[in-house]
Amino acid sequence: MSISQSTAASPVSERAALKRSVSNTLKGSAGNLVEWYDVYVYSVFAKYFESQFFSADDKNSTMYIWGIFAATFLMRPIGAWYFGRFADRYGRRLALTVSVSVMAACSFLIAIAPTAASIGIWAAVILLFARLLQGFATGGEYGASATYMSEAAVPGWRGFLSSFHYVTLVGGHVLAQAVLLVMLLSWDTSHVSEWGWRVAFGIGGIGALVVFWLRRTMDESLSAESIEAAKDGKAKASGSMRELFVNQWRPLLLCFLITAGGTVAFYTYTINGPKMIQTAFAGDDVITGTWINLGVLTFLMLLQPLGGLLSDRIGRKSLLVFFGVGGVLYTWYLVTALPQQTSALSAFLILATGFVILTGYTSINAVVKAELFPAHIRALGVGLGYALANSLFGGTAPLLYQGALKAGRVDEFVIYITAVIAVSLVVYIFFLKNKGPNWLDGTRK
Repeated sequence: MSISQSTAASPVSERAALKRSVSNTLKGSAGNLVEWYDVYVYSVFAKYFESQFFSADDKNSTMYIWGIFAATFLMRPIGAWYFGRFADRYGRRLALTVSVSVMAACSFLIAIAPTAASIGIWAAVILLFARLLQGFATGGEYGASATYMSEAAVPGWRGFLSSFHYVTLVGGHVLAQAVLLVMLLSWDTSHVSEWGWRVAFGIGGIGALVVFWLRRTMDESLSAESIEAAKDGKAKASGSMRELFVNQWRPLLLCFLITAGGTVAFYTYTINGPKMIQTAFAGDDVITGTWINLGVLTFLMLLQPLGGLLSDRIGRKSLLVFFGVGGVLYTWYLVTALPQQTSALSAFLILATGFVILTGYTSINAVVKAELFPAHIRALGVGLGYALANSLFGGTAPLLYQGALKAGRVDEFVIYITAVIAVSLVVYIFFLKNKGPNWLDGTRK
């Protein structure tokens, strides 16, 4: 039964509708949590498994590891196209179930992959192959899950409920950091490097199998009529690239530009930021650095519902402008000051302030994009607009930072990040409205 069917079939009290919406949100969120854990376990454990896939004597091994991280983002637009088209034609639930299955298979593959010591360069090839497939699945996960959670939310609570999309996205990172902390407290660092990272990837695979079952019990948010029309070949515009680029190119471009500044800030703050702390508190302070990262990422996760709830009251544009202005003014300080910190409290506060600013984007970006598109093209439009910007600006940020750091050109990196955020800020100010007609409410024609 679809969500739209259940609400149309009989009068449902506002309280009952909210309860059902919360239930579907939680089920959708659980899958999102596991998928993003699988994404972030790579970045969190990268320094520990680097020597297993590349020679310890290779001075470029760190660049190779982050090059593979960046390469996976090239697959996201392809995944967004495939799963977005699939979700717009055959339903969000089925698309999400398939994507989490791919993630599970790849996590298990990495967990059992041979090392460079046993098969040479082919170890890196296996890692790259698995991560490319995970990038494909992640590209589909974002569009379909952002669409589903926005559609499943009831009016008046959409910002709050859809914010759980990023609660669980950040939660995947928190979970990966927590797993690392437990391992560091329980084992020697050498054990984490030798085989502990395999356990971390295996946890992701097992979690994905649990989510596979859970997602089968979710309500479908796309109407049964739309799915039947797509199966019968009558709804040719559903999930169509021609429909997207010919008739929906304006919201697609808007989605891309909204995402650009947000995604470059997100990966700079949440990937590079914790790595700066990890480096600053290396050696005997490695546990301290891990505690800081776990605490500050948990703080970011808990901020998301507050941002979503605030957007339901004051509008989405206000939060995006807050993020844009804050990002332009604060990024320079965060990137240049954070690596110099020796105090745990100051490191936490610097990154936490950045996360408050970032929440202006992360907490509402799913619903903002979903509101741009009609239902028959929503998953494809949201997913592809996000994936293209994410591939160009988000996924490359950690690699560019490592390159800038190695070349002593961090200032140029910060200028680039700030400029991209500034472009999105212009879009937020001049091309978005705080409140008004939108496709999710059915008030836009």
